[in-house]
Amino acid sequence: MEVQGKIKLIGEAQTFGTNGFRKRELVVTTEEQYPQHILIEFVQDKCELLNNFQLGQDVKVNINLRGREWVNPQGETKYFNSVQGWRIESVQTGAPVATPEVPPAQAFEPVSDLKEDEHDDLPF
Repeated sequence: MEVQGKIKLIGEAQTFGTNGFRKRELVVTTEEQYPQHILIEFVQDKCELLNNFQLGQDVKVNINLRGREWVNPQGETKYFNSVQGWRIESVQTGAPVATPEVPPAQAFEPVSDLKEDEHDDLPF
């Protein structure tokens, strides 16, 4: 899956626990009729992927949806979702799209030696 939009926030890397778990948060605002502010977590070695990006930059982020179950001390089961990024790339907005120039049909001469009674060997 992917999310495309403009970077609204890039958080600092945070380290948790004694095992050194690291995460860094990114907020991307989608550009649609009702813009959404999507919080995306980059974890462990993926935190460094955000170093080369800036606020306001248009990006495309490849994500995975993660879900987990947790039972609290009272025995109630809770469910949590997270959005984890694993790739991010800059998107050039307003860049002209190159289209190959197609010559008009009049630039081609009609075939003059076509024989209707010749059978070709094409299967269609």
